[in-house]
Amino acid sequence: MTAFAPDSLVLNRKLPLWYQVSQSLRASILGRTPDASLRLPTEEQLAAHYGVSVLTMRQALKELEEEGLISRHRRRGTFIEPGARRSTPRRLLGSIDAIVAQQSGERTTVLGHGPEPVPGDLAEYFPDVAEVATYRRLRSDGESDEPTNWAENAVRPEFAAAIDPADLERWPMTKVLRDVVGVRISRITDTVEARLADPETAELLRVPLLSPILHYTGVTYAEDGRVVDVARIRYRGDRFSFTVTVEAH
Repeated sequence: MTAFAPDSLVLNRKLPLWYQVSQSLRASILGRTPDASLRLPTEEQLAAHYGVSVLTMRQALKELEEEGLISRHRRRGTFIEPGARRSTPRRLLGSIDAIVAQQSGERTTVLGHGPEPVPGDLAEYFPDVAEVATYRRLRSDGESDEPTNWAENAVRPEFAAAIDPADLERWPMTKVLRDVVGVRISRITDTVEARLADPETAELLRVPLLSPILHYTGVTYAEDGRVVDVARIRYRGDRFSFTVTVEAH
C-alpha cells in the first residue's frame, strides 16, 4: 500500500486559504489510487505541504470531516472514509482552481464530439458563429462505476480545434481550455436549477424518468469578453447538493 500523497496547490490570496486547501485535498482524496493508504499525513505535514498554518489546515480538515470524506481520531490520526464518494456536495466560490478541483476524482467517458449548429437556447452566447463544437461526457464514480453526472460543452470552433478529446477523459474542460489550449479565462458565470430528468438523462444516469436532477450551466468568458464555452451538466439529485458561501470582509 502506497502512502497518500496530496496534490500541490498554487494559492490565490483573494480567497480563504482553508477553502482552497480543503478543495485541493478533497480532489486528491477522490482521485487517489486504489492502493493508496487511507491514513492522511499529520496536520503539521499537510500544513507544510500547502504552505499554510496548522490552524488553517485544521479548518480545512474540519470542512472535509463535516462532508464525510474523512474521520479524525485522537492519538490515532486522520483517515479517509472508504465510502466517502456516496454524497458529493458542490460549493460555489469564485475560483477557477476550485471548479477544476471539484470536477476531479471521477472517471470520465467521452460519449461523442463534433461540430453542430449553435443550439437556439445558446444563440445569445455565440452571436457571431454558425457552429460550435459539442462535447458530450459521462462522469462515473471511480470505484463503483455508478454514473454521477453527464455534461455537454459547446465550445467556440477556433478553440475547439486545439482540443484533444482524450484530454477530456483526464481533465475537466476548464483545465483543458486554460492549461492546454491557452485560453486566458476572465470569469465563469454559474447557474444551478432543479429540473426533472428527461429520457436521455434518465438513461445515462440510471435514474427514473422525471426524477429530480440538478441542472448546472456554466458560461466561460475569455479576457476579450467572448464566450469560450457553455457547459450544461446534469447531476443526479440523490448524489449532489450545492452550497454557496459568501465571505464577509
